[in-house]
Amino acid sequence: MWPDHAIWWHLYPLGFTGAEPAAVPGVVHRLPRLENWLDYAIDLGCSGLLLGPVFASETHGYDTVDHFRIDPRLGDDADFDRLIAAAHARGLRVALDGVFNHVARSFTHPEWFRGGDTFEGHEHLVALDHGNPEVAQYVGDVLRYWNNRGVDAWRLDAAYAVPPEFWRTVLPRDRDVWYFGEVIHRDYTAYVEKSGLDSVTQYELWKAIWSSLNDRNFFELSYALGRHNALLDAFVPQTFVGNHDVTRLATRLSDERHLGHALAILFAVGGVPSVYAGDEQAFRGLKEERAGGDDAIRPAFPSDPDELAPYGWPTYRLHQELIGVRRRHPWLVRARTTVEHLTNETIALRSTHGDEWVLVLLNVSDQDQQFPLADTPVVPANGWQFLTSS
Repeated sequence: MWPDHAIWWHLYPLGFTGAEPAAVPGVVHRLPRLENWLDYAIDLGCSGLLLGPVFASETHGYDTVDHFRIDPRLGDDADFDRLIAAAHARGLRVALDGVFNHVARSFTHPEWFRGGDTFEGHEHLVALDHGNPEVAQYVGDVLRYWNNRGVDAWRLDAAYAVPPEFWRTVLPRDRDVWYFGEVIHRDYTAYVEKSGLDSVTQYELWKAIWSSLNDRNFFELSYALGRHNALLDAFVPQTFVGNHDVTRLATRLSDERHLGHALAILFAVGGVPSVYAGDEQAFRGLKEERAGGDDAIRPAFPSDPDELAPYGWPTYRLHQELIGVRRRHPWLVRARTTVEHLTNETIALRSTHGDEWVLVLLNVSDQDQQFPLADTPVVPANGWQFLTSS
């Protein structure tokens, strides 16, 4: 299965290309700018392009007005087809962001609204009635339409707010397309089993990674990894340390020396990992709960990678190194991880497959540490080591 080998480069097209914050008359052909970044993603080690919303919307893309039309701020059908072709020519899979829980108030079928329900208090986002057969037919038609245009995978936005049985009804299974849902706080395994989705987002592990590093409390990470192992018995979670909805990792961490620790965890444990565009360059950005509070984490990028600031490239090379290990050990996608040593400030994580293993030693103390494991090096203060059997 190709998703077992997927490593996604995740970007938010409206912000990435510097599109206007709200819909404007006419078409602006911005999608072709993404083609300048495809080789950059491949050089990073990624095998897929995970796109944020690209459909016609009022503002930020999550207030869709027409799921069958490319947002005119990004371009048109020809631009989209060209991007798909350019990605596929390089061996990159393409995933789209499907926003089917809610739509803009100006959506063309107000009779499909679920009463006056809004999405999480946002007055301009209206929930769809997922018990309406016409809504199910529409969503299935949208998915099939874009699948036929070459889409390989879907991120289903706010899946946690959609009855899981709805997805089992509407998901097309006539192509080898991978579907994963945005699920934050609920029983991940039960949602996957009831919905028929292939995967869901692993927010619990995301939180445990940065929180354990900031609090110097690896017991939280150990607990989360136990739960993560249990998920792998049922499905392979979609893992990440950053995305378009959360504060940038480099900003979230209270000690910038621990950035490598977070990445080492991400690429050593089971899951289908993604890298949020800019995190591989140590971009900073604070998510705020206010109007425009996402702007800092969804910035415009230059026209091509050569225009990036020089200070981010060491972090890019670190990503390359760790993704390279991941790709040389593809079995890690389903690997269970055991904790072989644990204190508040040190942890040893071993992921195994037969005779092969990957061992990560993490130290967030202010002293060098010799782990009580055979043939392991001293780990410097606030340092880490990534060891492999081959």
